[in-house]
Amino acid sequence: MIKLDLITGFLGSGKTTFMRYYVKYLLNMGEKLCIIENDFGAINVDMVLLKNLEELGCNLEMVVGGDGAVAHKRRLKTKLISMAMMGFTRVIIEPSGIYDVDEFFDLLYEEPIDGWYEAGNVIAIVNPKLEKNLSAISGYFFMSEIAQAGAVVFSRTQECTPQEIEDIQQRIRDLMEEFGCNRKLDDKLLVDKEWDKLNEQSYSAIVKCGFNRCDHVKISISGEDDYQTFFYFDFKMDMEQLVEITRKIFEDKSCDGIHRIKGIVQTNTGDFYELNTTRNEIMTNKVNGFRAVLIVIGEDIPREKLVEYLGEPTM
Repeated sequence: MIKLDLITGFLGSGKTTFMRYYVKYLLNMGEKLCIIENDFGAINVDMVLLKNLEELGCNLEMVVGGDGAVAHKRRLKTKLISMAMMGFTRVIIEPSGIYDVDEFFDLLYEEPIDGWYEAGNVIAIVNPKLEKNLSAISGYFFMSEIAQAGAVVFSRTQECTPQEIEDIQQRIRDLMEEFGCNRKLDDKLLVDKEWDKLNEQSYSAIVKCGFNRCDHVKISISGEDDYQTFFYFDFKMDMEQLVEITRKIFEDKSCDGIHRIKGIVQTNTGDFYELNTTRNEIMTNKVNGFRAVLIVIGEDIPREKLVEYLGEPTM
């Protein structure tokens, strides 16, 4: 049976960065790997950021949405069927940051997926600097992604205080209680060290973490219906100017529903930069790019405000 892993985490958690560490460890173990980037959006920036893993022997595939949740799920199932024929020992799914983990397990029980795959690890990545005022729907997704994880891995801990680590753990416990989750955070493998400082024992434990099936209040919602995504293709702007505009967007009370602005941006000099921002942090990094796209993700996003700050979206 092929192991099927899920690397999940709310918007801006750091899933893609963690994937680099996790995949390199598995490749060194001799695993034959495929990553499926599975996003509701019409384009997947994270696919570009993981391209270097192909040089190490990891296969990259992409499933994108844009025409409804049912069609999107059907494409993911079709992709898994085709990957089952390729001789992989493990397939890793990195979904959107707004994802109900029950969908992962539902898929595993469907024919013919259940004849080829078995659940491997469910790993939840958590940014301790997660914005504090999440909506009820966002809080549900955040809880869902953690509740059934075998391991909860904190990101950017080198930038966090011990109090921030303690606070995010308490927020998780509060959400689990709110949604009637019958597992305790303390029952899971908690990783709160810098990823490049984790030793063999730590990564071995993560690789063997498995998953936890647990009960909680179920809310019937669709990530596509409750969240919005705006795209700016071939986006060009000086990075200092874009960083300043991004700050203003997150400071604007009318834009409180925006959770993340990310993408590949081309500057006026022709260079490409990765922009990865949440309400609490703005990060930029020079990358090798070939096409620019900026993505804005959130709930109840005022389109007219986006036009004021960034211009008319492409879609």
